[in-house]
Amino acid sequence: MNDFFDPTLPDVATLKARAKTRIPKFAFDYLEGGCHEEIGLQRNRSDIQAVQLRSRLLQKFDKSDMSVELFGHKYDAPFGIAPIGLQGLMWPKAPEILAKAAADLNVPYILSTVSSASLENIAEISEGKAWYQLYNPTDKKIREDLLSRIKQAGYKVLVVTVDVPTFGYRPRDMKNGLAMPPKMTLSNIVQMLSCPSWLMATALAGKPEMQTLKPYMPKNMPTDQLAAFMNKTVMGRVDIEGLKPIRDFWQGPLVIKGLINQDDVAAAIELGADAVVMSNHGARQLDVGESPVTPLQKAAAKYAKNIKIFMDSGLRSGTNIASALACGADFTFLGRPFVYGVGAIGNKGGVHTINCLKIQLEQVMNQLGCANVADLSKFLVKD
Repeated sequence: MNDFFDPTLPDVATLKARAKTRIPKFAFDYLEGGCHEEIGLQRNRSDIQAVQLRSRLLQKFDKSDMSVELFGHKYDAPFGIAPIGLQGLMWPKAPEILAKAAADLNVPYILSTVSSASLENIAEISEGKAWYQLYNPTDKKIREDLLSRIKQAGYKVLVVTVDVPTFGYRPRDMKNGLAMPPKMTLSNIVQMLSCPSWLMATALAGKPEMQTLKPYMPKNMPTDQLAAFMNKTVMGRVDIEGLKPIRDFWQGPLVIKGLINQDDVAAAIELGADAVVMSNHGARQLDVGESPVTPLQKAAAKYAKNIKIFMDSGLRSGTNIASALACGADFTFLGRPFVYGVGAIGNKGGVHTINCLKIQLEQVMNQLGCANVADLSKFLVKD
């Protein structure tokens, strides 16, 4: 199972195309969409695709090593699964499938606060290997209880997302009337009926709900009040003062996710964070924002010796991963590709997607003549 790879689905584009036929439109739009005019989605892709690497073919070379050590653990590849909310809406049991695949293939999986799986369940499935992504609750009691649950469940790495100070303006979701669970409109019902595999899997799994946050939600809360609850209670603005009590409580590795500005990286270092994720939230929050590639290079040049620097947003292939690492990232994360994989294949989708990216990355490194992930920066074309 762990070496499963379907050569008829050799890339993320093919997985996406198949997943689109198997996932209802309202759910696929939530996964795929950006904000406003979705210009940021295009910029994320074009900027990472513009990176060029130059091979060295006449030097001695044996084989490539993709392993990376982070926070005292040696991972088998320099990428992990980024947090994505409402995964169970896009494909039933997606968080469980991906957490298990990541644990089995020794890459990190980050569970979202707004996931359809509980943090306790994912901790058990991943055998304590998963990371946890936190939206800092505005309610102090909820924050303290949630942090205590994360610690008690055995999570070792905490990832605090700071780039959602407001709800993203996402026209696709507005048009679809997105809700959790989905609204039973005529359009949504037709979409569900057109995806029998999704419908059957959902019937077996039960309706998707935000399991981790369920204890904090008012009972029998109407679905049309969910967004207001999230905005008021769960997704408040997170400044440096808001991060201090989290840093004081959390004694393990702390990652600050969603930074672009170098001043914010400097503030994270001063706070005592162990890593930052250069990210624009998959272009889902600020359509006119920078893609992470150029800010990543600037931050790496200035702060690489002070803090670990990760990157997500816009990565779709082993080539993209190599490019991000060459630009200075210590590690990378991908979100949408893994949900495409589960949507396309189901239970084997997580393993297939991980293996697909590993095969692609290994081919790139071998072609370049790059022995180690840390050496990829030597192959970056700068002139």
